[in-house]
Amino acid sequence: MASAIKTRTAATRLLAAVAVLSGLVMSVAQAHAATPSPNTEAAAATAATLPVVDMEATVKAAQIDPRRADSTLTPGAKDSVLAVERALQARGLLDARWVDGYFGTTTITAYSAFQRSLGYTGLDANGLPGATSLATLGQGRFTVSHKIGPGAKLQRNGYTVNTRTQDMLTEAERLLGFKLTLSQGSYNPGGDPTSAGTHDGGGVVDISVDGMSSSTRTSVAKALRQVGFAAWVRNPNQGDWPWHIHAAAISDTDLSTQAQHQTGDYYLGLNGLANQAADDGPRIPIQTWEEYQRTH
Repeated sequence: MASAIKTRTAATRLLAAVAVLSGLVMSVAQAHAATPSPNTEAAAATAATLPVVDMEATVKAAQIDPRRADSTLTPGAKDSVLAVERALQARGLLDARWVDGYFGTTTITAYSAFQRSLGYTGLDANGLPGATSLATLGQGRFTVSHKIGPGAKLQRNGYTVNTRTQDMLTEAERLLGFKLTLSQGSYNPGGDPTSAGTHDGGGVVDISVDGMSSSTRTSVAKALRQVGFAAWVRNPNQGDWPWHIHAAAISDTDLSTQAQHQTGDYYLGLNGLANQAADDGPRIPIQTWEEYQRTH
C-alpha cells in the first residue's frame, strides 16, 4: 500500500514538473512570437523611409497631363509622379529628361511598356497605373497610398459596367430621386463606331434621356458630375447620334485611351469631343468618386 502511495506521489510530481516545463516552453515561444524578428523590423524601417505614391493623384495626373498644351503640373501629384518616373527610369523605360513630375504622353508610353513587361495586354496595359502594377513598380522604391480600382464587372440594364461605375450611378440616382437607364455600357470595343473608342474600356456609359425635358437632362448631367463623372448632354447636331448623356468615370483605371483623353479634357474645361470646344455642361467643382465619398 505504501509503495503504491509513493508511486502515485512520484507520478504526481512528474506531471507537475512536466506542466511547469510546458508552461516555460510556451512562455518562451509566445515571447519569441511577440518579438519582431530583425528581418521584420528592418523591412518595416525600410518601408517607413520610402517615398509614398498617392495613387489617386498619380492616376489623375496621367489623365490630365497628356492633354495639356503646356507642362503645368497637376496639383498635388508632383512628388508621386516623380517617384513613379524614377522607378521607370531605373528599369530603362524612361529617359532622365522626362523625370519631371509631369505624367505626359512619354510617361504614359513608358508605364504602358512596364505593364506589358509584366505580361499585361489590352486595357491592363493602357498606361494608367493600376494598383498591382504600381505596387510591383514600387518594390524597394516607394509605397502606395489611396489605392483605387474598378472592381468586378456586372450587368446593368443589359449592359456591362464595373462595380465602381455602378456605385457612382446609384449615388447619382439617389441625388436625383429617380432611376437612370443606360443606352450603352462599358467594355464594348467596336460596339458603336460613333463613340470613337470611348466605350472600349471601363467607366464609360451613355444615359437614355427619352422623355426628359431640357432642364432634367441638365440636372442629370450635374448629378453625374457631382459623383465623379465627366458628363455631357449630347445632341444630334454634334454627331451621328440621338440625344443622350455621355459619362466617363474619372480615374477609372480601365478607361480606354480615348476615354482618358475625355476626362483630361473635362478638367481643362473642354467638351470631350474631337473639336475640343468649350465645356457646354453645368460647371461645378470637379471631383473624383473617391473625393466625393470623403465629403459625403
